[in-house]
Amino acid sequence: MTRTVTPAGATVPAARGSAGTVTELADRFWEGFLERQPLYATLLGDERYDDRLDDPGPAGRAAEARAYRELLDDAARFDRDSLGVEDRITLDMLEVVARIGQAQLEHRLHQFAAIDQLAGPQAIPADLARFQRTDTPERFERLLQRLSTYPAYIDAHIENIREGADSRRTAAPAVVRRVLEQTRRIVESGADEAPLMTALTTLDEGQRARLRRALDEHVLPAQRRFLETLEAYVTTARSGDGVWAIPDGDAVYATAIVASTTLQLTPDELHQAGLDELARIDGERMEIARALGQSDVGSLRATLDGDPENHAPSGEAIVELARGQIARAAAAAPKYFGRHPQASCEVRAVEPYEEREAPGAFYYPPAPDGSRPGIYFVNTFDLASRPLHRLASTTYHEAVPGHHFQAAIETELPDLPAFRRLGSRLAGVAYTEGWGLYSERLADEMGLYEDARERFGMLDLQAMRAARLVVDTGLHAFRWDRERSVEFLVRIGLTPLEAENETDRYIAWPGQALAYTTGMREIQALRRELEARDGDRFDLRAFHDEVLGHGSLPLATLRRELPHWVRPAD
Repeated sequence: MTRTVTPAGATVPAARGSAGTVTELADRFWEGFLERQPLYATLLGDERYDDRLDDPGPAGRAAEARAYRELLDDAARFDRDSLGVEDRITLDMLEVVARIGQAQLEHRLHQFAAIDQLAGPQAIPADLARFQRTDTPERFERLLQRLSTYPAYIDAHIENIREGADSRRTAAPAVVRRVLEQTRRIVESGADEAPLMTALTTLDEGQRARLRRALDEHVLPAQRRFLETLEAYVTTARSGDGVWAIPDGDAVYATAIVASTTLQLTPDELHQAGLDELARIDGERMEIARALGQSDVGSLRATLDGDPENHAPSGEAIVELARGQIARAAAAAPKYFGRHPQASCEVRAVEPYEEREAPGAFYYPPAPDGSRPGIYFVNTFDLASRPLHRLASTTYHEAVPGHHFQAAIETELPDLPAFRRLGSRLAGVAYTEGWGLYSERLADEMGLYEDARERFGMLDLQAMRAARLVVDTGLHAFRWDRERSVEFLVRIGLTPLEAENETDRYIAWPGQALAYTTGMREIQALRRELEARDGDRFDLRAFHDEVLGHGSLPLATLRRELPHWVRPAD
């Protein structure tokens, strides 16, 4: 096979059987991972595997298991005491990835993981419209070849789903309904309305005809089979909303906690941490409510939600407002950061096909080769449910100085192995999401919120993340049902639509919601520790630069290493 593009900074991996250096081990694992996960490679701008999809079947899982086993065997050959800091971190991360991956395979998550309204197989063709380049004849041919493999990809997922139904390990009813509705909309829209047809506007007439034929012959029939499978699957959905309702649910959730936070935490600890954080935020919200002439938090929220000026007249108006917020944050950043990303951050509205199920906003990092900027997606569905006083905090979390600073800077660190720069999220997302949440508070220090209403919006969103600790553990460990979660989230400040979307996201992704507040609390605790240590000589810019300057890290690694990196100002 011809390999046309090598990820920036990648090296030729050492042959298997030689321990080599830690970097060679990381490169060897990363190269194999990209080949096994070609969609991930495409997302990163690596085009070598743009003609194929990953293998969700038994052979694909066996290859993953073999890679993790070999990785741990090779990692055990190194003498950690003789390693430098970055090599020690790389080895930490490789072992975390391998152990989490092994545990997930042992728990047979493939039996129900495809039932996912946010990242399920039904949406893959639309995702390709965002990320796969088709601006040359060769690139277009790779897309067509990839689409020709989509039927086998879907059929493998269908077999996994049926295996799960036979084993009584199935998805929750609400998530099944979401995916069923989304897939039905995709199928009913047909080829002409498919995102690949509407988004790839630069194709010539002949290419468009060939693309439409590929959709009609390969993609839509496979999606119809997936839809038929879902229609039959509804009756097999598990009895409860959380993973507790499957036979090994407690063990699955324990693995999900580690996969998300990289820490050994119990559901009880996480649940209580969320309640404590909510109590503190409630006090801050009450202060603002009284300052704005309201008797309580609920009254202020009702006033804001009912204010016509607090709602955008159009989706484009929300996009433009977000662009202005990014520009303001970028202008203020030099006082707080020495490091700045080279990549720009673009704002787009969430596409119509997924806006009903999508969260309020999300971010995709830039391609390492510079072919695509960072993209901040804002959801403009049902404008009445999206008051503007919350947008600023969301922007500072998802874009600048939040995920865009962290993710873009990470891809631009030249001395780290490609695995560290491009694949660190495999080792958990608590660092990444914790930085995003920390950035919402940092934006307040930076003076980015224009008034008390925007500060209140920030506190409402901070409360939502704290509530995630309560709700995620409630659903998956303490047997809450969906209705109890929705009621709890509405009570702490979400709209009914937001509460339903958030709850169904937590149900579909056990443990992922734990990352945000857990990661933020760890970063804040380290900052307090260093402020106490260094006093007036504490250098906030240096702190931020060191937090961001080593890429995403497992929280235990960050806790161990960061105090050695941050030095007091002269």
